[in-house]
Amino acid sequence: MIAPEFPKNERKRQKAVEKYKLLDTLPEIKYDNITSMISDICDTPISLITLLDKDRNFLKSHYGIELSESPRNISFCGHAINSEDSIMIVEDAREDKRFHDNPLVTEFNAIFYAGVPLTNNEGNKLGTLCVYDHKPRTLTIEQKNALKIIAKHVVTLFEQRLQNEQLLELKENLQRKNDDLEKFASVISHDLKSPVNNIISLTKLLKSENPNLSKDSIQYIDYLQESSSALKKYIDDVLIFYKSDSLLGLKKETFTVDEIIKDCQNIVDVSKETEINIVNSTKSLFINKTALEQILINLLTNGIKYNDKPKAIISITCSENDDFYFWKVTDNGTGISEENRDKIFELFESTPHKDRYGNQGNGIGLATTKKIITSLGGDIKVSSILGEQTTFEFTIEKE
Repeated sequence: MIAPEFPKNERKRQKAVEKYKLLDTLPEIKYDNITSMISDICDTPISLITLLDKDRNFLKSHYGIELSESPRNISFCGHAINSEDSIMIVEDAREDKRFHDNPLVTEFNAIFYAGVPLTNNEGNKLGTLCVYDHKPRTLTIEQKNALKIIAKHVVTLFEQRLQNEQLLELKENLQRKNDDLEKFASVISHDLKSPVNNIISLTKLLKSENPNLSKDSIQYIDYLQESSSALKKYIDDVLIFYKSDSLLGLKKETFTVDEIIKDCQNIVDVSKETEINIVNSTKSLFINKTALEQILINLLTNGIKYNDKPKAIISITCSENDDFYFWKVTDNGTGISEENRDKIFELFESTPHKDRYGNQGNGIGLATTKKIITSLGGDIKVSSILGEQTTFEFTIEKE
C-alpha cells in the first residue's frame, strides 16, 4: 500500500475545507439525495461525498455504508485530490500497487473506485464525489460526465452554505451593533435631556421672576428657550428612531380607524385651526396598533406644522384587500418640491423650509415612519403639488 501524499498547497487547502464548516456536521437530505442518485447513475452499491481533513476522510454523505469517516492515510480520495486528471478511476484495486493491501480493499472489498475532486473557485480540492464497487468494472462516458457535472453541483451547494453562514454572521453582527447603538442613543438621550430640561425650566423661571428685563434680554431668553426646546425634540426623535424596532415586537390588536385617529389627535394636540376627515375607511383593523400610531402621529404632525393655510385640513383614507391595508393621508399644506421628495425619507435629511412655528425640521420623523412601514412589510410614497397639498400613501402587510 502507498499512503497518499499531502498536496503542496495542503495548508491552504485545509484552511479552505474548514471555512465551509461542514466537518462533523449531521447528514443533510440534499447531499444524501446526490449520493443516492449518483449510485443509481453509475450502478454502484456505494457512493460518497468526502472532505479530506488533517488526518481523516470525513464522509459528508455516505450511501451504501455506515461509516462516517476513515483514516486519510488509507483513503482512495487522498490520491484522487493529488491527481491531475479530472476523474481518478481504479478499475481493480487488487492489481494496483497503491491499494492491493489497503484495509479498504482487504476488509471492505473496495475493488472499483471512481472519484472526482470537489474543487472550489480558488482551485482548492476539498474532497471528492466518488463511487465504489465490490468487483472490477468500468464506467461509460455518460457516467463519467455525470460524476463530473454533479461534483460541480456539490461544490455549488458548499458555496451556498458558506454564503448563508456569512450572511447570518453579518446579520448577527449588525444586530449587535444596532443594539449597542440603541443603548448608546438611550443613554446619551437620558444624559442630555436632564440638563436641557433644566435650561428650559430655568429660562422660564428667569423670565417670570424678572419682569423688568430689557427687551434684548427677553429676546435672548426666548432664543435660548426655542433652541433648548428644539434640542429636546431632536433628542426625543433620535431615541424614537432607534427604538422603533422594539415597537414591532408588540402584539396585534383589533380596533377601528376612528379609535386610532382619536388617540393620535390627543397625542398630537390638534388645535381648533385643524380639521381631520376620515373618508371611506375600513370598519376595523387587526394590526400592531402602537406602530401604526407612531406612523400616523408623524404624518399628522407634518400636515399641521408644514401648513400655511388658515385652517389645516387633513383627509385620511384606509382600505384593504386580502394581503394589505392601504392608507392615504392628504393635507392642504405647503407641499414638497420635486427635488426634495426623494430625500425626505432619509435620516437627517429635511426640506430647507421652516414650519409654521419657525422651526427647522430635523429629518428624523419621516425616516422613522419609513423604517416602521418597511418593517411591517409595506411601502410608502409621496406626491405633492407645491403650495397646495401633499399626499402620503402607504401599505401595511396583513399576516
